[in-house]
Amino acid sequence: MASEQHVKRYLCYWFQLGKRIIICNGLLSIIPQKVIEDNRYSYEFENIWQKLISPESGDCYLEGTTQTITELLGPRWDIEPCARCNLPVPILNLGMPPASCPCSDLPTWPNTDLPAPREPLSSQEHLNGIRDRLRQIDSRLNSSQNLVSREHIDIPQTQDSDNSKEDLSQMRDRLQRSKLHPTSFKRGM
Repeated sequence: MASEQHVKRYLCYWFQLGKRIIICNGLLSIIPQKVIEDNRYSYEFENIWQKLISPESGDCYLEGTTQTITELLGPRWDIEPCARCNLPVPILNLGMPPASCPCSDLPTWPNTDLPAPREPLSSQEHLNGIRDRLRQIDSRLNSSQNLVSREHIDIPQTQDSDNSKEDLSQMRDRLQRSKLHPTSFKRGM
């Protein structure tokens, strides 16, 4: 069953793509000029919503669809993402699905070059979520760096590393001697 919030979200997305709502049994079609206002639906959107759920408005449906808003709010329908465009569309719980998505008559949709329609969101909540994710990443990085630095501190000096230093010193000495006596270096090899 599609909740009121799901149906409002469905309309919100399609209004942003220019779809109109047909009301009064097909006598009138309307679309809000502004769908989202900050972190909520616009005043105009909410007024249209009140008309849609009013019994005096008769059958109301989204342009390009056949399901009425009253039907969508009933127990037979859910709102799920479209397989083609990923926007919300009505899906029957039981029986045959609708013939097409509202996107079927939009020749330029889906278009990944344009921003996708969205629902209202709280900027503060969104920013807080980003901050929290960054803090988690930072704490993971810090704990990883602590492990790495501990591993470097705990590495004991081995005799191999002392031998390597000694070998390098001997090579340096031989090279310096070879500059003074080039023939002595060739004989040593």
